[in-house]
Amino acid sequence: MNDDPLQYEKLIEDALRGVVRKTLTIVAEYGLPNGHQFHVTFRTDHPGVTMPKPLRAQYPQEMTIILQHMFWDLEVGDDHFSVALAFNTVRQHLTIPFEAISIFQDQSVGFVLQFQGDDSDDDDDDMPAEDEPAVDIAIAPDAKSGNDSKADAAVPEGADKVVTLDSFRKK
Repeated sequence: MNDDPLQYEKLIEDALRGVVRKTLTIVAEYGLPNGHQFHVTFRTDHPGVTMPKPLRAQYPQEMTIILQHMFWDLEVGDDHFSVALAFNTVRQHLTIPFEAISIFQDQSVGFVLQFQGDDSDDDDDDMPAEDEPAVDIAIAPDAKSGNDSKADAAVPEGADKVVTLDSFRKK
């Protein structure tokens, strides 16, 4: 267990989950802007996730939902969001805590947040191993700016640039 009360990686991860919260709040209020589509991957076995039993049986650990054309009743709370989606033409309601999200991606602009989170199966430490970043941020470079620099980390699928927290770690 990390005894340092200033757990910067956790603070940053919480702040970036706030980006997801704010994004979904805007969409709940104004609708999804044309061209945007969100892919949200989350742990279905995380406490607080509610979903129909057949979906949980089909996706016992992880699931990705897409918020683009057919979603309803998006509601955003302080620590979760809920949404209705069509699965085989049947509307199903899901509630997903922000802490259950492992990846939030807006493919239309090449934006990706990948969260390490804490494994509820791990009895060791809430913090990731020293060689694992707590959060990856990926933003596709702007074609107009000519930005084509590469980070030293693995690039998530669909991303051209990754910024990791490794550069901020104590060596």
